[in-house]
Amino acid sequence: MALVASGCTANEAFFFDLPEPATAEGPIIQNLWNGAWIAAWGVGILTWGLMLWAAIAYRRRKGNETPKQTKYNLPLEILYTIVPLIMILGLFAFTARDQTEVLAMENDQSQTVNVVGFRWSWTFNYLDEDVYDVGTPGQPPTLWLPVDEKVKFELTSPDVIHSFWVIDWLFKMDVIPGKVNQFEITPNKLGTFVGRCAELCGTDHARMLFNVKVVSRAEFDQHMEDLRSKGQTGKLESERVSYTGERESERTNL
Repeated sequence: MALVASGCTANEAFFFDLPEPATAEGPIIQNLWNGAWIAAWGVGILTWGLMLWAAIAYRRRKGNETPKQTKYNLPLEILYTIVPLIMILGLFAFTARDQTEVLAMENDQSQTVNVVGFRWSWTFNYLDEDVYDVGTPGQPPTLWLPVDEKVKFELTSPDVIHSFWVIDWLFKMDVIPGKVNQFEITPNKLGTFVGRCAELCGTDHARMLFNVKVVSRAEFDQHMEDLRSKGQTGKLESERVSYTGERESERTNL
């Protein structure tokens, strides 16, 4: 009754409004999330039912003396030790299986993008196109990708730990100084999607935003040409604002 009166959809009420995935790999995460919540709801309903039954069946009745006090129940103690252990091992097994599939590197991508997270914005180096784009906290950059084509991402940082998160991809990965983290993903829906840093990284963390624009191959190629015409060629290794307020850049030609 409360759910109906609230106007919530089943996704909002039971799965906390997980976005519809915008990548070919997204349903793997969606199924893991929904499956975990189905199991959690089942355990919750069973537990609430047993609590309610015990409260009614074993309530103190008028005229009764204090109930007989007991302690130790070996079968019950084994039950509430073994059952949670089985549940945890089950969740671990499903998570490990899906994580292995999502993080598999097949190296058959059509594009490779080096994402540089810096304090406090992003650089996108399109390695196959020899161009880059970069943003600032006040002007978030846009990552352009061709639809239905697998993209390999290489995540790097020149300063502190950041986290590359595109909400509708149902995926995020840390960007760690001195380490290259990689993943492959296939955007399969046209449109513009919101991205942000998911790791508290400093003063302007909340402004460390970006957009992802998934377009046709023709639009993607045209945008690459637009970046070349602006002189944004090569690879931008780092981009930051110094303590004196001056912007410092390091660019290399591939």
